[in-house]
Order: sequence, then C-alpha cells, then structure tokens
Amino acid sequence: MIKKLRFFSLAIAIIIFIVGALGSREMLFAQPPAISHPLTALTSAEINTAVSVVKKDKNLTDKAVFPLITLQEPDKKKVINFTPAKSFQRQAFLVVYERKTNQTYEAVVDIKTQTLSSWKQIPNAQPALINPEYDLAREIVQSDPQWQAAMKKRGITDFEKVKINCWASGILTDIETAKGKRLCRALSYYKGKHWNYFASPIEGVLATVDLNAGKIDSFIDNGVVPFSQQNWNYDIQSLGKLLSPPKLLKILQPQGTSFRIRGNTISWQSWNFRYLMHPRSGLVLYQVTYDDGEKIRPVLYRASLSEMVVPYGHPNFNWAFRNAFDVGEYNFGSLATSMELGKDIPENGLLLNAVMANEQGEPYEMPKVIGIYERDNGMLWKHYEYNTQKNYVRRNRELVLTMTAAVDNYDYSLNWIFHQDGSLEIENDLTGIVLVQGTAAEKQSEDNSYGRLLAKNIFGVNHQHFFNYRLDMDVDGQANSVMEMNVQALPLDNHNSLGNAIAVTDTPLTTEKAAVRDLDMKHSREWMIANANRQNTLGTPPAYMLMPGANTVFFPVEGSKIREKAGFATHHVWVTKYQPNELYAGGDYPNQTQPGKGLPQYIANDEPLTGEDIVLWYTMGVTHIPRPEDWPVMPTHRVSFKLAPRGFFSRNPAINLPEPISVK
Repeated sequence: MIKKLRFFSLAIAIIIFIVGALGSREMLFAQPPAISHPLTALTSAEINTAVSVVKKDKNLTDKAVFPLITLQEPDKKKVINFTPAKSFQRQAFLVVYERKTNQTYEAVVDIKTQTLSSWKQIPNAQPALINPEYDLAREIVQSDPQWQAAMKKRGITDFEKVKINCWASGILTDIETAKGKRLCRALSYYKGKHWNYFASPIEGVLATVDLNAGKIDSFIDNGVVPFSQQNWNYDIQSLGKLLSPPKLLKILQPQGTSFRIRGNTISWQSWNFRYLMHPRSGLVLYQVTYDDGEKIRPVLYRASLSEMVVPYGHPNFNWAFRNAFDVGEYNFGSLATSMELGKDIPENGLLLNAVMANEQGEPYEMPKVIGIYERDNGMLWKHYEYNTQKNYVRRNRELVLTMTAAVDNYDYSLNWIFHQDGSLEIENDLTGIVLVQGTAAEKQSEDNSYGRLLAKNIFGVNHQHFFNYRLDMDVDGQANSVMEMNVQALPLDNHNSLGNAIAVTDTPLTTEKAAVRDLDMKHSREWMIANANRQNTLGTPPAYMLMPGANTVFFPVEGSKIREKAGFATHHVWVTKYQPNELYAGGDYPNQTQPGKGLPQYIANDEPLTGEDIVLWYTMGVTHIPRPEDWPVMPTHRVSFKLAPRGFFSRNPAINLPEPISVK
C-alpha cells in the first residue's frame, strides 16, 4: 500500500511538473519575440519606456498628448551592413503636442539607455487630429446656441439624433486664419432611427471649431435643404429580399502555406522582405530582395504610402474646404480595421496583430490588422506547341500583404502583391460610402455639373483620390540612375516607306527638377531605375521599371489653394536623392500647413540623380463621378501600378517553375 501511495504521489508530481512546464511554455510563447533586427516595430514595453523618458525629462502639462509614436528608423547604411551578431541602437520617435501652449515638439528617445537623444520644437506645426478631439468638437458644437438654432430651424429638437463628424480644417478662406489656433470643421448628419447617418447630411451648416479655446470659431448656415429620411441601412434585415447565394467556394492549402514568417521577415518563392505597421503610413515594406539562384539581390530598401489627398469639386464653401490629407491629417495607419478570414482576405490567409500607441502614450494591440495570403490569378505563362501538340503552361501564384483602413465614410485597402515573374505590384482598393450632399432634388436635373443624383435628396459630389507612394529604390545596390522611356511612331520617309516603324528613346533624368514628369499615353511613357555599376548578360545595366496603371490628372486649376498645398499631386513622377527625413510627399505636418511643403520643397536644391541613392515617388489618382450604383456602399474600385524587372534577369525568372500539382 505504501508503495502504491509513493507511486501515486510520484505520478501526481510528474503530472504537476508537466502541467507546470506546459504552462510556463505557454507563457514563454505568449511573450513578445526577441528584438533581433533594427527594423523591428516598437514593443509595448519600448513605447512605455519612451513616453516615461519624455515625461521625466520634460515638464509636460496634463494636456500634453502624443499624436505619433513609432520606431525611429536607424541609419540606412547600418541596417544594410547589419549582421545578427552585431548590437544595434533602438530609438523611438515621438510627436508631442502641448495643447495649453499650442506647440508641437519632436522627440527621439534612446530605448536602451533610457535617455532623450533629441528634443526640438516645430514652429507653426499642427499634428494629425487625435481621437479625443472628435468628442470635444461634438460637445462644443452641440452646446452652441447658433448650431442649436440651426437644428431647430430644420425641425430637429433632439440634438442627440444628430451625429457630428470632425474634419481637418482644409482650405481656409481669405478672412479665416489659423494662426495660434487648432481648428477642425464640424459636419452635421441626422441619424434619427437609421444608423447609416451618411445618407442624411444636414446641408448648409458648417461649424469651424477652435479646439484649444473650446469654442466655435466661425459658423455658417446657408439655409434649409431637405435631407433623406429613407432607410439606407445595409444590414441583412434592412435589405429585404436577398440575391441567391453562389455555391460554396473553398480555398484550401492542405500542405500549408508557401510563405514563411520569422519575426517581421517574410520569405516566399524567391522574395524576401520585412514589414512594419506604421501609425501614419500604414503597411511599410523594408529590404525587399530577390534570390536569382546565384545571389540575393536588393530591389527596394523601403516602400510606403506617403500621402493621400481627396479634393472635392463643388465651389460652395461648405464643400470647397474638403481636401482631406488622409495620411498626414488623420494618421492612416492608426485607422486600420480588423479583418476577417473568408471576408476581407481568403480563408487560406493569416491575420497578424500590430502594436500602436494612443494619444496618451499608452500602447495597445490592434488585432488582425495585417493580412497575408496566397492566391491564384490565372495563367503565369503559356504556349501551345503545335510540333509536339503539347500544352506548356504554368499557373500564376501571388503573395498578397494587405491592410484595410476606414477614414470616416471611405474604406481603403492597401495591397502589396508579389509576383513570380519578379514584379511587385501596389494596388489600392476604394470602397465604403460616398460622401453625399443633401438636395431638394428627387430626379436628375440638368444642373448636374458638380456631380450626380444618387437617390432622392442625395447628391454625389465630383471628387478625386490621389495616392503618393515613396519608393526607396536600391536596384542591385544604391548607385542608381533614372531613365525615361518614350515610344514614338516614325514618319513616312525612305527609311520607313510603309509607315510601321516604332522607335524607343531612352532619356536620362539627371537632376531632381528634370525628373518631375507626367504620364504620356501617346508615347507609352515609362521610367527605369537602373544600376550603371552592374551589367547583365547582354552588357546593359539591370533595372526595374515603373509601369503605371490607370491614372488621372489633378483637376484643381493653377492658382487654386489646394494645388499649392498638394503639390505632389500635380505630377505623376518625382525622383529625389535619398534623404532620411524626406518621408512625406505633402510635408511632415499637412494639417493647417503653408503651401509648397513636401516634394516641391525636397527638389528645390535640384540635386544630381546619376549613380546616386535615389527615391522614386509615384502619384496615382482616381476621378470619381458618383453613380447610383455606388449607393449606399460603393463596389470596390481598384487602382494600381507595377515595378517590373527590365534586364534584371537573363530570362523569364518563372520559366523553370515546376508544373502545378494536380489534385485528384
């Protein structure tokens, strides 16, 4: 009996040990991964450290906020030369806004030494709007007698049935001034018994709020305009009869995914890269390389969405100010939304979390905001050989890294798409709810030049969306040059008697000002980033080519204030010599900024671009003339461009892919 008790006690002890070991192992796995590379995102602990250092070193008031906290990116050369055995510096970059004094500061904190490396005031700078300001604006507006009178004039006495949305101030009139103020524009919507309040804008009412003074700075009421009282909710219950659902489509990878994730490094096929979720720019890529079978070759050092601008095309001032800089005025990355498998991305995908900081400097985890998945996209290459009567074909597999963000009424998806042919595609998806204007019209009238009627009392205003991407190119190294390729038909003459000759001209763009360029469909214009210090098997420099997709021109006219403020959108292509602090096409602080910031400022010194470390900036746009089919939620519109190899490989890099595995 004693032996049995001893055996039982020993068994219990072993079980307790195993359970304890498993528990400690789960705790071990629950801890954040070790920081093994300089381009790893800040952890929660590092954010806490950075904020503590600033608060300890600087006598901040209780009104101080942190509109931006992110990794201070280390020196580029040090990152390129980094090896796992080397130690590296960890720094955080913080934007600090003192509301009491209306002053903006930038801080850099050394995480390891817990010291303040840099602290400087940025004069006349207004950082992005932050979450508490939306509630503050609502409280200020709803308690204002002018606004209350305007609502009563429209038969609204229950002010809680009105939703207040806060926009950055945008374009100011000649009599308005932002000097010494932090402004936002408050728009009003009637939400009544329907939750989709975007369908019921209270037109003609605009309150400009001084957020620091806590009062209305100016108020406009242009008169009563009817607003829609229809139910435009789009939940299943509100929609009524539904379409017949398609039959089940399953996307399976029974052998697992082909990509591999280690920390923030992803490898797939011949591609390897790092990623980081930036609170301002969103999903950023670093150190994109391609393994050609003989060596690992750099293509890009850093790629990110740099800025957006959405100008609205109605001359009425209640609309003319609306020119949203969604990256710099609202911190696009912090607006990332959680995704769902089988909905936002296919069910074979993987969803990852990201750590950010709120305006109080407190870290928090954003769940499922980064998606990664493989997808099939038709044929990669094919030829049917008549001599052998054999079909030579390969399927096209793509790797997609994606995020979604909701910026008030609009939703955007940012997609980095890696192709097996060595090209990298950047695709933006636009969906969400069209920003509409209230109107008395119930039928489309002849006076529709500024937009189109979408439904009774609902008018869609003409507008544009412009995206600028910053692409720090390192094609086979950093000594790069830029070349413009133009195609033209040659005239009929003795050398071209049939008139069919097509000639290509390559023109080097040797300085920053010379490299401010636009699309030209007539000449099939494209741009190459080449490394003249390297030669391919044919004796020419290896290159990557910018291949534009659908695009448009910036319609605001010369002399318009938005054209001066959003200079980056006035041209499709810009090229600059690499400078680590030149990150944003619209400038560091586009909120209430002066004209000429960003790219126009970056190229002012007209630096040389031959054999240099250069940055390619590409602007792509969409002109949206709304249609009834865009209502109440618009189908996704896609706009994209590619970076494709030209002479980077000696042959089709996907020619030696094995035949697809047949499923029986």
